[in-house]
Amino acid sequence: MQLIADILLAAGAFGAAVYCYILAQRLKRLQTLETGMGGAIAVLSAQVDDMTKALETARGAADNQVQTLEAITDRGEAVATRLELLLASMHDLPAEQKPAGPPARASAVSEEEPEKRLRFVRRRPAQDALEAAE
Repeated sequence: MQLIADILLAAGAFGAAVYCYILAQRLKRLQTLETGMGGAIAVLSAQVDDMTKALETARGAADNQVQTLEAITDRGEAVATRLELLLASMHDLPAEQKPAGPPARASAVSEEEPEKRLRFVRRRPAQDALEAAE
């Protein structure tokens, strides 16, 4: 009985050793840098670094655009203030008086005919002529 128990115990230990050896081989293949999970992790790490650099570049460009936009907005507000002052000062000017001389021939013609207004037409370019920005 003791001999049978020792044989079963040795067989169990041998089976556990084979199982551990197979697991060790699989773990080595999983951790290789070229084909296994280690390679995938290395590639993802490099992509994260590239994306971080691209994000920093985009953030710097956005900050520059914000500063430019703020400067343009401030300039536009200053111009709007000046225009408001100019318009306010136009109300203080006296009304125009007509000259006292005889009317000229051109003005007589213009009084008979209604004033013609110029009309501007804007056309959009064809869609196929536009290039896509990449």
